[in-house]
Amino acid sequence: MTIDIIGAGIGGLTTAIALHKKGIDTRLFEQAKEIKPVGAGIILANNAMQVYHRLGIRHEIEKNGNPISSMNILDQQFKPISKMNLKYFEDKYGVQNIAIHRGKLQQILASKLSGNLNLGFKLHKIEESDKGFDIYFENDVKLHSETLIGADGLKSTVRKIMLEEGQIRDASQICWRGIAAYDLPRKFQNELNEVWGHGDRIGFVKIDDQKVYWYALKTLDVKQQYAVEEIENYFEDYHPIVRELLKQTPKNTIHTANIKDLRPVKKWCTTNMCLLGDAAHATTPNLGQGACQAIEDAYYLADCISKNSVNVAFQKYQQIRMPKAHRIVKTSWALGKIAHWKNPIAVKLRNRLMILIPPKVNQKQSERIFELDIK
Repeated sequence: MTIDIIGAGIGGLTTAIALHKKGIDTRLFEQAKEIKPVGAGIILANNAMQVYHRLGIRHEIEKNGNPISSMNILDQQFKPISKMNLKYFEDKYGVQNIAIHRGKLQQILASKLSGNLNLGFKLHKIEESDKGFDIYFENDVKLHSETLIGADGLKSTVRKIMLEEGQIRDASQICWRGIAAYDLPRKFQNELNEVWGHGDRIGFVKIDDQKVYWYALKTLDVKQQYAVEEIENYFEDYHPIVRELLKQTPKNTIHTANIKDLRPVKKWCTTNMCLLGDAAHATTPNLGQGACQAIEDAYYLADCISKNSVNVAFQKYQQIRMPKAHRIVKTSWALGKIAHWKNPIAVKLRNRLMILIPPKVNQKQSERIFELDIK
């Protein structure tokens, strides 16, 4: 059996690796013409690193990233609102959270595949045929597929064609992502810090010896035009470290996007086709679980396929993964709204209440995220 995967992002690449580990052949198709070390950073949470440990590539990822042992929410002047010590999870699961350049991670994953990664293949259409599908690409290549996985992102062509469902929601927030050459003070070396303001926030984390990945979000105002050249002015009330990170980042390297997700759908699969990652359950980035949930998908799906017929495997995969993935989507959406409160009184109350939340409560909530669905 050969399984065809559309999309060579983190989810698609990890799926191909996981299937190969099970002795299952794949063909992986990606619209980009090469896997470049571009993009900003990514935090691979404990659940994702558990998967990469099982796939045998954990140590290579660790060598190319930076371990994160604390996740904190701060106010604009860096007063702690919420702190999460990750030592408990490191001890329990034997892996750490890792911050790494997204492009570097993709290159590591792509290096584990040989001969079955096809670049420059942008999907045009899919037609059902006897025992599978006819797949048409924009480079005029036509292929027959008996089993198909759509890992082609939020705007998934596979989802639109095969399931004809999926409502993309706009969170009304603009996001900038960048990497600064900046030497963080020692106390921040192994921390992910997110700073909440009034209708905006910014997070930062070290990804290697001399680079800091940061992301900044602001509630969209329909009366205002946003320009990346003005980004330092948007966060002028923040701590000097925040302003320095923005200043030290070349403006032409900053990525800009509107934050969107996929309203939870009721179906991820048909008899011999299924969706994975953002194509199935795209989430806002507020829990740092977008790619991590795709990585979980990949591992669980490969395990199901190795033990069942494809149709049964897809149904089992959907049954087990959908509840957790949808919970992540809903929680992340709600958290993003709370983080962007503007009213000064509401912000002050929010911050005070978060300080009062016992560490055990935060730990329990994180455990529901970090614990794998598969044993």
